[in-house]
Amino acid sequence: MEQHKMRIALLGMGTVGTGVVKLLREHYEIINMKTGLNVEVAKVLVRDASRSRPGLEDLPLTEEVNEILEDPSIQIVVELMGGIEPARSYMVAALRAGKTVVTANKDVVSEFGKDLYDAGDVGDAELYFEASVGGGIPVLRPLKESLSANKMQKVMGIVNGTTNYILTQMSQFGRPYEEALREAQALGYAEPDPTNDVQGFDAGRKLAILASIAFMSRVKPGMVYTEGITRITPRDIEYGKRFGWSVKLLAIGKEVDGQIEARVHPAFIASEHPLAAVAGSLNAIFAVGDPVGETMFYGRGAGAGPTASSVVGDLIAAALSKRTPGRRAGDACTCLFHKQVMDIGQVVSRYYLRLSCADQSGVLARIAEAFGAEDVSIANMVQGSGGPDREDTGEDAELVLVTHSVLEAKLQAVVRRLQSIPEVLAVENVIRVEA
Repeated sequence: MEQHKMRIALLGMGTVGTGVVKLLREHYEIINMKTGLNVEVAKVLVRDASRSRPGLEDLPLTEEVNEILEDPSIQIVVELMGGIEPARSYMVAALRAGKTVVTANKDVVSEFGKDLYDAGDVGDAELYFEASVGGGIPVLRPLKESLSANKMQKVMGIVNGTTNYILTQMSQFGRPYEEALREAQALGYAEPDPTNDVQGFDAGRKLAILASIAFMSRVKPGMVYTEGITRITPRDIEYGKRFGWSVKLLAIGKEVDGQIEARVHPAFIASEHPLAAVAGSLNAIFAVGDPVGETMFYGRGAGAGPTASSVVGDLIAAALSKRTPGRRAGDACTCLFHKQVMDIGQVVSRYYLRLSCADQSGVLARIAEAFGAEDVSIANMVQGSGGPDREDTGEDAELVLVTHSVLEAKLQAVVRRLQSIPEVLAVENVIRVEA
């Protein structure tokens, strides 16, 4: 195969950057045999070039980004700094200068994707970001290329390994949320401040990217409804098991009558659904298209190795595209429409509600009246005794209700009515049921 040299630069040399360099070196021969590429790391931007980096002493380090941006021999820039700034500004400058950009930065891609594509149009340069969603799982390019003939109807997935690990520990071992979180932190799955993960913000950014590609309309993180896992208890999980359900933090995107649903929240799914078996820190994205039907992408959603795999995959695609003048790969912006993102109140779902009630006659009738007033139908009911953290005193009872499909706005109106009933001591939890 004809050999082709490609000079690249890295912005950032943290865990993923180190993984990318090691992968390029350790798998040089297989990459070369498969593609004919000879990838040379020409420059690496770091904060402190004097810091010791064992095993990587020969890397050409710089603290000045202009040494990269102004070097015409560098054709591809790999951004692995993370965060919004200065990463966004550096990527825009590189694209405007005609350098293809490969990135794993979900924050910038989800919020400023249009800016990046506009800069690429100016410089006739490409943008690749497979590693921004799902770590080592190939999903974005399959959506753009392999499934390009399909009209996508749904993307639904587990895209945050931290929350999936926590919910797995709670489901399999009955651990309370706080204990499962501490274990996730001890193992390095969760940050000291886990807010972005446990409140659903990380998954929301990833869903914004997935939905933008799947439904060909720009979805930004602020348009995605997000709700975290902090209210999920082992008690809810056990009730879910009675109904044959598993609980997951799901990122859900759908196209409904020309509008887009984009939401991240805990949800019960049938235990036989493929996503229900995704355990620990693993990720999976389930997609439905016409005519392909159901597909699923599964694997490691984070870590140096999986993320480096996706970054280098993009790097190879970018280099091959550069090698063929006039050819642009499947990186082009697909946001060709302006579809409305639905308010959460307009979403239709089934719901699980767990109530603590006074154990008195007439309470069930008042609860049923609250549901009937909003035209919400009850599909199942389970009555227990004792509230979630109370001993069974005989003075209060626990009631679990599952609705038929209903508008979220109507369900929330029911919740307000329930909270106004003196005998309803607490609406302990409300969890959506994804049919």
